[in-house]
Amino acid sequence: MKSKNAGLYIHIPFCRSKCPYCDFYSLRLDESAADVYTDALIRRIPALAAKYNITADTVYIGGGTPSALGAERLGRIIGAAREFSAPSCETTVEINPFDAAKKNLDFALLREAGVNRISMGMQSANDGERRALGRLSGRDDVSLAVKRAQDAGINNISLDLMLAVPGQTVDSLKDSIAFCADAGVRHVSAYILKIEEGTRFYEKRGELTLPDEDATCELYLTACEELEKRGFMQYEISNFAEPGYESRHNLKYWGCDEYLGIGPAAHSFIDGRRFFFPRDIESFIAGCEPTDDGEGGSFEEYLMLRLRLNKGLVFSEAEERFGHSVPEDMIKKCIEFSKAGLTVCDGEHIALTRQGFLVSNAVISELI
Repeated sequence: MKSKNAGLYIHIPFCRSKCPYCDFYSLRLDESAADVYTDALIRRIPALAAKYNITADTVYIGGGTPSALGAERLGRIIGAAREFSAPSCETTVEINPFDAAKKNLDFALLREAGVNRISMGMQSANDGERRALGRLSGRDDVSLAVKRAQDAGINNISLDLMLAVPGQTVDSLKDSIAFCADAGVRHVSAYILKIEEGTRFYEKRGELTLPDEDATCELYLTACEELEKRGFMQYEISNFAEPGYESRHNLKYWGCDEYLGIGPAAHSFIDGRRFFFPRDIESFIAGCEPTDDGEGGSFEEYLMLRLRLNKGLVFSEAEERFGHSVPEDMIKKCIEFSKAGLTVCDGEHIALTRQGFLVSNAVISELI
């Protein structure tokens, strides 16, 4: 049977330290544990790819902090994935600027292994804001990390930019955006800080000085406008890119396309089923099977994901996928929301405006 194209996500659950806002599954870096886990990935990646009969046309190595493994281990992991990857595969690795600037991460070795895209956790170009977020590196380290990647021939670089963080102002945000543009990166992910249960920020949430709701909205809309001025076009609620540099891998999530997740806490969507590996590195190393999470890909789920995109839900694409037209009552609701400036509905598609993105959960819940 011919294999099908799908995205491949590989989770690296190690960090040098835990950021106070992060609720992703991660452990403190231990070199011997990193070796054991790397060997487990190299063993399990080909087996799982064969089991689900996929050809990876995107590979995304996330975490945790993948760069904490170092280029040699990452190269071996990517090598295991390349056995069943398409020639034009987009291969992304998440990088902490600390590893690049302070630990001399070998970008040339990563490039040789097949990495052609970097996602770097900057969060802010303001060192005061970075310290408040628990980041180990400074603005100059981010600059150095970006330059080293570019010098190695990796020019498709994304920077993370966090909005509504402690101490952030419109002016400091504009400065961070100017930094992104001046650095010559191609993509920016700009997302609003959420205080998640189980994080250090959640434990001391009463002590944090955060922008209120109105200030948060202003920061988000400022980010959208300033990024667009500098050539980063919005294509998703929190993602902006120069034309042609949109994240192909993440578009699979928002397009309700198939992807295989490997590693503890990694989720998958294959053959209409969703499943995930438990948040337990030991069980993954021991060879545990993923846990079934039920059916996926319903019309309602597709709508919810597509409305994260600027292009929204295109009627012809939805009809081709599901074999029926978009319900009339849904279109009528969108028309009502458009009167409040929250949606666009032109007879061919429905989409959220920037104001709509700010209240996307409320709008989508009404539609479905």
